[in-house]
Amino acid sequence: MTSRVPAVVLAVVTYNSAADLPAFLDALPAALDGVPEWRLVVADNASSDGSAELIAELAPKATVLHTGGNLGYAAGINACLELAGADEAVLVLNPDVRLESGAVRELLEVCADPAVGIAVPLVRHPDGHPESTLRRRPTPPRVLAEALLGGRAGSYGEQLPPGPARERIDWANGAALMLAPGVAHRVGRWRAELFLYSEETDYCRRVTDAGWRIRQAPRAHALHRGGEFGVSPALWAQLITNKVVHLATWESRPAAVAGWLALVFSQALRLPLRRGTHRRALRELLTGRARLLAGFPTNPAATAEVAALLAEG
Repeated sequence: MTSRVPAVVLAVVTYNSAADLPAFLDALPAALDGVPEWRLVVADNASSDGSAELIAELAPKATVLHTGGNLGYAAGINACLELAGADEAVLVLNPDVRLESGAVRELLEVCADPAVGIAVPLVRHPDGHPESTLRRRPTPPRVLAEALLGGRAGSYGEQLPPGPARERIDWANGAALMLAPGVAHRVGRWRAELFLYSEETDYCRRVTDAGWRIRQAPRAHALHRGGEFGVSPALWAQLITNKVVHLATWESRPAAVAGWLALVFSQALRLPLRRGTHRRALRELLTGRARLLAGFPTNPAATAEVAALLAEG
């Protein structure tokens, strides 16, 4: 007797994503081949480029949720989760991801193992090169190694090599990951105060602490454009500062101090490159030191609404 294929909620967060949406939506029918029951739920964070209207035009059966402001990726995911049932799988997706044929069914196959809480696809960049989306748990030495060496840190850093994971996966990139049925209802909401970056690190930690594993689906493939954080000073600063927040939240204050020092050193080292990204990140690390080491993000990319929310906390 063939087991029932769970229904899937596609949870998509948009913010000025109109350029990516046509290709994203065009890929869905093939990606969902073999999945009889699914829903597309889109949380729009007050886009000004007509993203919400484009979804309504190109995917009229989709549910579009208007969050009312640029509340961040985690808050958008939470809005989508409100509409997901306990017996449904939730596939969290960035709109700049393009799933390939049969990808969703392959992710569900991996999630059929009750030990698995999160399944992720094999991801490539548009130029065909593999994207490293699997990670080891952040620690001060790994933060330092990646801050100094980037992708060349190898086994000293967080990144696991693309392809079949030979080590335990501690967390995975949040651009494309599936929560197995029941996981979201047990683990709860994503940390909206993180706004952007490290929110998936935090959530994966909570999933693995609850006893589930993270696995890659070897036959599920996706393309991911990505890359905005590398050229935006605000987004780069957000990524860097939230690394300290994660250490302060999950490890210890000494670990957060060590991670903070490592990141300050690495950003200062790169100042001669005259990139605004490193200058902005260094400023946020220095001015937000007290809040960061207490586990609160400075959220340099956040809007006034998020800043007010953080101030209340």
